[in-house]
Amino acid sequence: MMAVFVLTLGLLIAVPVWQTEKQRENEEELIFRGRQYVEAVRIYVQKNPGRYPASLKELLDKKCIRRLYRDPLGPDGQWNVILNTGRAPSGRESAQEILVAPERVLPAIKNPQVIGVVSSSNNRSVKIYNDQESHDKWLFFYGQDPKKPPKIVYYGEKK
Repeated sequence: MMAVFVLTLGLLIAVPVWQTEKQRENEEELIFRGRQYVEAVRIYVQKNPGRYPASLKELLDKKCIRRLYRDPLGPDGQWNVILNTGRAPSGRESAQEILVAPERVLPAIKNPQVIGVVSSSNNRSVKIYNDQESHDKWLFFYGQDPKKPPKIVYYGEKK
């Protein structure tokens, strides 16, 4: 009876520690994969000046990325993509504007210009990345300035 109690107590302590460690590993993988997409967009733009890919698959087709990575924290592995809105900061605005949309809605968007990815998970993170504590705020996009967070517009949101 005492051995079962000790074993149960050990598991009660070990499971949360293991879950936290697993989340840290997934967050590290998210950062790696997000940066792979940023590099792929950079290569795409270098090969095709003035153009951005219309989808993540186009990065693979044009041999800018070795393979399409899944979102390690998203519930279904699908990314939200970050799209260039074409709106640069003006005198009144200090931040670039980006559009965040689920990858699956890209066909419904006229002339999409993919510049990066963001996790579809809105869970609180263990790590802090670019001063953000939520996975859906960990932005990975070409031209990003970590010191100047962009204005985020979400797909389907009224302006």
